[in-house]
Amino acid sequence: MSDRAATLEAYGRFYETMTLETLPAIAALVAPDMRFRDPFNDVRGVDEVVRLLSMMYAHGTPRFEVLDRALGQEAGYILWRFSSEPAAGGAPIVITGMSEVHFAPDGRVSEHIDHWDAAAQFYERIPVLGWLIRKVRRRLELPPVASR
Repeated sequence: MSDRAATLEAYGRFYETMTLETLPAIAALVAPDMRFRDPFNDVRGVDEVVRLLSMMYAHGTPRFEVLDRALGQEAGYILWRFSSEPAAGGAPIVITGMSEVHFAPDGRVSEHIDHWDAAAQFYERIPVLGWLIRKVRRRLELPPVASR
């Protein structure tokens, strides 16, 4: 197994077993100046990534399930399902997405870019905003997004 394949495997396993207490362990898998980007955030550096990930625990009980992974010539890809029971109550949050993972020359993760449909999987769940997004989607005759 190549260094990149081993890193991708370990990186996915880190997310699947992640707890608030194990967050600092990410430092062994990523470059010190790694970049993390998702539809809501764009941060750089291990400390900022740990801070960002720890915020999820203040709002619920996050859990990642790795559904698949692949290693390409330029990057690795992890298909995942995120779920969380909100701390304030309400319906569980479930999001399916894909992480594009780039590697530093030493094999550690240098960049993590999350791709997921924030409109269909997040914004449409907000009462007034969701109604507006669904109305616009119908007006544009876009088919509804099927959930997994």
